[in-house]
Amino acid sequence: MEVNQSQRAASIFKWMTSKTISHRYAKLESLSEEIDRMTDLEQLDLTGNWLCSLPESIGNLTKLTRLFIDDNRLESLPDSIGKLANLEELHADVNQLSSLPESIGNLINLKRLNLYNNKLTSIPDDLERMISLEDISLGGNQLSSIPDSFWELKNLQVLNLAANQFKSIPKPIGDLTNLRMLDIAHNQLDSLPESLGNLTSLEDFLYVGDNRLSELPSSLRNLKKLRYLNITDNRFTTLPDWIGELKNLEEFRLYNNSLTRLPESVGNLSNLKELHAMKNKLEALPESIGNLKSLLELRLSDNNLNTLPESIGNLTNLRILDLRNNKVTSIPESIGNLRNLSFLDLRANRFVSLPENIGDLPKLEKLDLRWTKLYKIPAWIRELEERGCAVYR
Repeated sequence: MEVNQSQRAASIFKWMTSKTISHRYAKLESLSEEIDRMTDLEQLDLTGNWLCSLPESIGNLTKLTRLFIDDNRLESLPDSIGKLANLEELHADVNQLSSLPESIGNLINLKRLNLYNNKLTSIPDDLERMISLEDISLGGNQLSSIPDSFWELKNLQVLNLAANQFKSIPKPIGDLTNLRMLDIAHNQLDSLPESLGNLTSLEDFLYVGDNRLSELPSSLRNLKKLRYLNITDNRFTTLPDWIGELKNLEEFRLYNNSLTRLPESVGNLSNLKELHAMKNKLEALPESIGNLKSLLELRLSDNNLNTLPESIGNLTNLRILDLRNNKVTSIPESIGNLRNLSFLDLRANRFVSLPENIGDLPKLEKLDLRWTKLYKIPAWIRELEERGCAVYR
């Protein structure tokens, strides 16, 4: 017994003098008030427990720089959290928070604030005091408005407002000129402010999917650094010609809209690697599609395509071509030029024959021909199968 008590005392002493403590998924239901004795603590990770509250004494951990309390059952944060003057990261995703203490605005050294998937209906008015904030995630809450003071956070680089109840985005969002990533998807937006065009540092991502948008503000043509654009699950019937000016785009997702065509200018997106245009009403592709020499994935399933342009054979870096569930009656011979193609999905189309040179594609690993009307199975298909290509027919 004495040995066990000695070992336990040593363990507690080590725990209390440590600079980093992690008790992830340990089924903790409470945190002792004596936590304030861990005066040297710099990082505390309590992710994935059953905590419903934090003790007020947590505010005495004045050296704390990183606090992880994700995936608990927290309904509120103590006012004393505002005393953590050296805190740089606060991770509180997936809890039950319905509000934040006003004192949180005192965290002037905080750089990252994660509050995704809580029950927030509002945020404090004085967040502008958090002058160091670079990354804030407020997605997955019940917010319908943001206080005007929020737009004073001029150092913000990452802003996530997705999956809330916003019906509009205020014009001052354009003042956040250091933003690199903006996510306003999964809301109820029917328009976007022209001021978004001021976000010329936006480089990583712009998500506006799953809203009620039918057009994009012309000012978005200013986002010359943008590499990823997602406008899926909206009400677009056309795309503006200026879309071709976003020449740094590497991935463009526009599925689940009502587009009947793509503008010729899409061929100017010379750095595009992935184009996801499935589940629209496309009847044809522009000839300029062949200019996308960097394209690796072209996904066009569930449209109304009748034909493919001959220029599709110019996509010599293409690895994935998905034409499932269209009305294509013939495939151009130029498809034989796609020497890097590994996956070709031609399911549920109307052609009765295929170019023989598909059988010569050296990297083809999967060919899907189900629900097509081929007159007969040509010998080259059997040769593909013998070579190891998975052919579904």
